[in-house]
Amino acid sequence: MAFLSDTLSRVKPSPTIAVTTKAAELKAAGKDVIGLGAGEPDFDTPQNIKDAAKAAIDSGKTKYTAVDGIPELKKAICAKFKRDNDLDYTPAQVTVGTGGKQVLYNALVATLNPGDEVVIPAPYWVSYPDMVLLAGGEPVIAEATAETAYKLTPEALEAAITPKTKWLIFNSPSNPTGAGYTWDELKALTDVLLRHPHVWVMSDDMYEHLVYDDFRFCTPAQVEPALYDRTLTVNGVSKAYAMTGWRIGYAAGPVEIIKAMGKIQSQSTSNPCSVSQWAAVEALNGPQDYIATNNALFQRRRDLVVGMLNDAEGVECPVPEGAFYVYPSIAGCIGKTSAGGAKIVDDEAFATALLEEKGVAVVFGAAFGTSPCFRVSYATSDAALKEACTRIQDFCAGLR
Repeated sequence: MAFLSDTLSRVKPSPTIAVTTKAAELKAAGKDVIGLGAGEPDFDTPQNIKDAAKAAIDSGKTKYTAVDGIPELKKAICAKFKRDNDLDYTPAQVTVGTGGKQVLYNALVATLNPGDEVVIPAPYWVSYPDMVLLAGGEPVIAEATAETAYKLTPEALEAAITPKTKWLIFNSPSNPTGAGYTWDELKALTDVLLRHPHVWVMSDDMYEHLVYDDFRFCTPAQVEPALYDRTLTVNGVSKAYAMTGWRIGYAAGPVEIIKAMGKIQSQSTSNPCSVSQWAAVEALNGPQDYIATNNALFQRRRDLVVGMLNDAEGVECPVPEGAFYVYPSIAGCIGKTSAGGAKIVDDEAFATALLEEKGVAVVFGAAFGTSPCFRVSYATSDAALKEACTRIQDFCAGLR
């Protein structure tokens, strides 16, 4: 349609949202569908956070706020960065947006010029490349393979950097793989960045608190203080505090970029929801004990899913360090035909046939830049996960 923007032709709708929508439509039509596509905890928002939101409403805190966050929330964010990451920020270095996605997008719009490149490790969250394209930049994909547990190597990072590189987008633990970088692994990457002073780091730490076994989270500006002045550290309350629908994300970094992001937000959405901001103050300042309780449940689910998927024919599933996703390879399934007659030519065909024949909704690997794989979100009940994995085993057993 000639009326629409040329920029729109550069991007595609989110595949994860598309899968979730398709599963919901099939459920509404009466089909027995188990959705493993959505990246949100199945836990309710903790009561103390809901109470803080109700108190905010009752006390009339329902008006416009400062464009990029109330002072109380910025103060709580500074305290969080000091407490959890040993990073010192002032409120002037903090911005709050309507979810982490808006914060990332604001940063890209505020900094990218036509031709600027952004290095994105693959597998990647589906939105990173398209946000770069919308902002006028060029995504440069740096492949991380199963052989390196889907973690970017210093060599691959070095090879992806050019004189046009403006940002590296870094995500640990990762969506979609759950892979988490150790201190030493991250230090090897920051050593590369020190050799390229024109490259900034956008660190998406959204899954910081969702880590398992003895894994210890760390973030680039913490590992390499020399990168502090060219790092934007992004986080939010969505995952750890089961607040996906509240839509609060935040970031801290140099004042100049924070001001620029605020300018973008002032002419697009203005302030995030006032009530959600007060709920986020309580989330960050209040009790944190339920995070460990929830993580114990997530770890049990992770182990259940990894074990059952590795028992499926043609599937290999690594054990992730964090988040609530697994990212199994289905190389052993490609080229076969399903019991229902579908040709499994790639991971999208696998996911489509799995949904149509067994009623299990997963997201195919090509959406994340690495094939042949698929992503499972295990942020749902043990019973649903057992049934879904049993159906996946049956589907794979039927391939010929």
